[in-house]
Amino acid sequence: MPSTTRIIVTLPSDQVAELRKLTDNVSGYVAEAVARQIRRQLLGDDLRRYEAEHGPFSDDELAGAGAKILGSGGASKSADVA
Repeated sequence: MPSTTRIIVTLPSDQVAELRKLTDNVSGYVAEAVARQIRRQLLGDDLRRYEAEHGPFSDDELAGAGAKILGSGGASKSADVA
């Protein structure tokens, strides 16, 4: 198990109530949400850096990336990604 640090986080009461309906492991749930957000931030940073060096992505590149991310179903699965 990776090392951990105990912190105190303040959340709106309604969010905590909904969170407790979803899981008995609030710390694990929050840790995974933070990890997911960090991955998104790092990916966004990498994409901006790539575009700064190589120019904007073409429509074909974006379509190809979307197909790889969403699979053959295309945009109909976009809600699953969010």
